[in-house]
Amino acid sequence: MEELRRDGDPERLRAALRDYGNAIKELAGAGIFPGDMLLKNFGVTRHERIVFYDYDEIQPMEEVSFRRIPPPRSYDEELSAEPYWSVGPTDVFPEQFDRFLVSEPRARDIFYEYHRDLLDPDFWSAKQARLRAGIQEDVFPYPEELRFPR
Repeated sequence: MEELRRDGDPERLRAALRDYGNAIKELAGAGIFPGDMLLKNFGVTRHERIVFYDYDEIQPMEEVSFRRIPPPRSYDEELSAEPYWSVGPTDVFPEQFDRFLVSEPRARDIFYEYHRDLLDPDFWSAKQARLRAGIQEDVFPYPEELRFPR
């Protein structure tokens, strides 16, 4: 993705960032929490498809607890360098993804045009509920404009 940012083609960058978020969502819909969703753990193939290739932190979606960061109860908590809330071993706080998913400001703005929902614990909890209900989402290998019409 770094190469796409450097080459200056805004449409290629836009497509890659859209597909990066879609890859995260497709993994979640298939019951896989990618864990380390840093941009560096995804690559772009020569056919400009996004691939995830860092499997050391994946875990089943049902083993993760997606939580919202509680509001601080005091000014001291708000300024604390350490979390002022309890954090369990399986807790994940999607609101914090904003700090590391896409760091470059222009690319971040493009990414969040499509995927701001990734920062919402409700998005992740809804994926878990669908999986508990036995619903595994379809993943299509081609963009909608290239699929056969129904």
